[in-house]
Amino acid sequence: MSVTHRLTAPAPGWTATADVVVVGSGVAGLTVALNVRKAGLRAMVVTKAMLDEGSTRWAQGGIAAALGEGDTPEQHLDDTLVAGAGLCDEEAVRTLVTEGPDAVRRLIATGALFDRGEDGEILLTREGGHHRRRIAHAGGDATGAEISRALVSAVRDDPGIELIEHALVLDLLTDAEGHAAGLTLHVMGEGQRDGVGAVRARAVVLATGGMGQVFSATTNPAVSTGDGVALALRAGAAVTDLEFVQFHPTVLWLGPDAEGQQPLVSEAVRGEGAHLVDADGVRFMVGQHELAELAPRDIVAKAITRRMQEQGAEHMFLDGRHFGAEMWERRFPTILASCRAHGIDPVTAPIPVAPAAHYASGGVRTDRLGRTSVPGLYACGEVACTGVHGANRLASNSLLEGLVFAERIAADLAERHRAGELPERTVDVAAARAARPVPLPPSEARAEIQRLMSRGAGVLRSAASMADTAAGLALLAEQAHAHMAEEKPADPRVETWEAANLLLVATALVAAAGQREETRGCHWREDFPERDDAHWRRHLITTLTASGDPVSTPEEQ
Repeated sequence: MSVTHRLTAPAPGWTATADVVVVGSGVAGLTVALNVRKAGLRAMVVTKAMLDEGSTRWAQGGIAAALGEGDTPEQHLDDTLVAGAGLCDEEAVRTLVTEGPDAVRRLIATGALFDRGEDGEILLTREGGHHRRRIAHAGGDATGAEISRALVSAVRDDPGIELIEHALVLDLLTDAEGHAAGLTLHVMGEGQRDGVGAVRARAVVLATGGMGQVFSATTNPAVSTGDGVALALRAGAAVTDLEFVQFHPTVLWLGPDAEGQQPLVSEAVRGEGAHLVDADGVRFMVGQHELAELAPRDIVAKAITRRMQEQGAEHMFLDGRHFGAEMWERRFPTILASCRAHGIDPVTAPIPVAPAAHYASGGVRTDRLGRTSVPGLYACGEVACTGVHGANRLASNSLLEGLVFAERIAADLAERHRAGELPERTVDVAAARAARPVPLPPSEARAEIQRLMSRGAGVLRSAASMADTAAGLALLAEQAHAHMAEEKPADPRVETWEAANLLLVATALVAAAGQREETRGCHWREDFPERDDAHWRRHLITTLTASGDPVSTPEEQ
């Protein structure tokens, strides 16, 4: 199989080599790099901004694992399956929860410092959907930043890991057999590695994070433009469950016109006892679910949205005034500082909150070794769909998934290396040149894509809203094709490549969401309000047609 679609871009002007090239520098990507090095493989990490600027550093709540007394992997499995609303791969979840505790211990051995009590034991908290305290945290509410610090330090100390920062990955390179043989990328730098280049490798690992920037308001950083999913689709890989985008229930509301990355108010705040209330102080989650404010995120996000609709309100409130100043300062210093920076003091006033795009439960389809449908191409972390999250990710399972499946990818690569199954690859240059160039929308299309998606494919969806969204996205694609035909294409640059990635991912997401005629997990259809196990307890697999259009096919039941 050869790659049939590629972004419009100049030919590579320089070439680098590695045994394994990892795209992304969050918990998943850096864990792969560190572990393949132990097997004697040369690793290269390519990251879009600086090494520590991915989504991992923004994770506040923590990492879930059965570390506490009385807790077991089986209980963690049960909570994960419930949150996943019937679409989890149970064996993948079992892998996660059984390998998770030791993976966290190895992370600690790498240098990550988690919060501990006076007895020296790791402090654990609860979050939505968990029936036990099993969330390990660091710096109160700065867990992701601490994990990132520890892994970045370890990577920088390893001379066998080469780093390329400020690099946007473009497309996969393959050999004559269709095996991944490297990738093309654009480096925003100076000197020898500037502009478009190529990295040739024996295997490629995508750890590019999420695609939250497809919506106007998100907790994701600006770099989260779905680059990995878009690359995989263009390379012929299958993606799964794109319709299941988790909207975090409690994101700091900054006004009706706020766009881009919004400050997160961690679920751990509710885990410690904060209440969701409306403007009248009514705790509207009580009676809606046995766990009230600690119900799974999809249930809380829907309840907030319903209450906002009923009352004509733009937000609800999270009330943690009863914590007192000392607890806010000790347990949630990051959130406290963020709120105060925006003129809100949680010690004396409730925090205005509303749902915003947070996490993609779907992504590039993989097996339990992180292998995609393209030989030699792996994926882990948020860009991947391992089957762990199903229709709705359980809180704080994301860092754990990145950690566990990154270790599994590295182990598979090490085993293949020992077995002689990772030979050097020769790029099929003719196939790369023959791939159909994808026309680039102008950079301003990004804002239009976000507007369309937020309005028609956000928390609330219907056939009518998504038809409007699909039509708007199709018009943007038609305009890009027309400009290319008229020889007036948008300039190939970071902004237009990102816009092209967002347009492809948005189109694929809407295609899947329009097909799933039910409400399940974090996919909420107003016109199909019930869960329909008879027809829809199965996955949607999305690939590109020869013309480059996403098509979603239901998996056989």
